Amino acid sequence: MLLRLTISFLIIIAIWQAIVIIFELPSFILPAPLSVFERLIERHDVLFRHSLVTAQEVIFGLLLGLSMGLCFALQMLLFKPLKRWLLPILIISQAIPVFAIAPILMLWLGYGISSKVVMAAIIIFFPVTTCCYDGLKNTPMGYLDLAKTMGATKWQMLRRIQFPASLPTLASGIRVAVVIAPIGAVAGEWIGSSEGLGYLMLQANARMLIDEMFAALFILSALSVCLYFITDKLLKKFIPWEV
Repeated sequence: MLLRLTISFLIIIAIWQAIVIIFELPSFILPAPLSVFERLIERHDVLFRHSLVTAQEVIFGLLLGLSMGLCFALQMLLFKPLKRWLLPILIISQAIPVFAIAPILMLWLGYGISSKVVMAAIIIFFPVTTCCYDGLKNTPMGYLDLAKTMGATKWQMLRRIQFPASLPTLASGIRVAVVIAPIGAVAGEWIGSSEGLGYLMLQANARMLIDEMFAALFILSALSVCLYFITDKLLKKFIPWEV
């Protein structure tokens, strides 16, 4: 896996450098990879500090979004009439663009980490909820009928049959959530913040420091990739029956 990632990274860098050379692009349009890496080294302390802020927002947003998604999925499964009321909320959470609600969240929660965490949670809420609910709902009926025959309660069937059977589907939703969660955090930093990679990118763009903006973008991409592979490895460890 590491070898494939390294090869893919080198290919992207080679294509990037070729585009800069062939089209003779100025640095304020597309800086060369070498200048971006030099900026990474020169500003490593600043970039690292802002990266920690964004990483915190993403991780807390993932935890909040996963908790909300699991809660909503269980509510829709266990209380059928409630599903008709929760489903519109689920759809609305994705129908409204995150940029549209960002100023409202800033007004309610302030310009600190809370508003970014909520934005990250909102953006992952839909995939987690739908994947978990589909997994719970599509548990093989043969398993449930056998459990009923053996006198299992609804709680026992949920804990021992339905939830374990839903984990592979839920894992797919978690993988999607890990990739898109940084979008919500960075969007919040763009709207209003005094720290984080999104804030740093805005400041670099305003000062025409395009190489620094690309350096922040590189770190953000690396953060997303690392989170994905760490999550994927953990999911495979705790869900060994996943195909």
